Amino acid sequence: MKKKKESLPKETKKGLKECQKLKDEYLAGWQRERADFLNYKKEELERVGELLKYANIGLMLKFLPILDNFEISEKKLPKKLKGDKNIKGLLQIKAQIKALLKSQGIEEIESLGKNFDPNLQEIIEIVKSPKAESGMVAEEIQKGYKIHGKVLRPAKVKVIK
Repeated sequence: MKKKKESLPKETKKGLKECQKLKDEYLAGWQRERADFLNYKKEELERVGELLKYANIGLMLKFLPILDNFEISEKKLPKKLKGDKNIKGLLQIKAQIKALLKSQGIEEIESLGKNFDPNLQEIIEIVKSPKAESGMVAEEIQKGYKIHGKVLRPAKVKVIK
């Protein structure tokens, strides 16, 4: 015996089509919201990462004057004392501070002998020199620093006119 195919009433078919349409709309909406949430989560992680990258700036800025004083002391140190083991120990502390700053993404701005860059340097004095090219940094009064490529403190320099 052959079974006759049962057909659903029109109202049921129409109801099923509406249910299918609603299901598709809800699924598409859910998928969009899920994608939006994942994008938001990714953006938020990037934002938090950026905040963490620069979170220690205040503390690192407090180390810079200490490092400046080490630099000044080392420049003024008589040659006969440079071999002294106590002086070498003090200079090792300077090296440790520099290593700490470097580990936090802080790097020195190279200025001496380069063209003046107002984005990286601040002019303290303009000096005349017939030997050197105008606009070159003649002397660095205070080192400048960048953190992750952004200026933390501009270098204070003397520039040749």
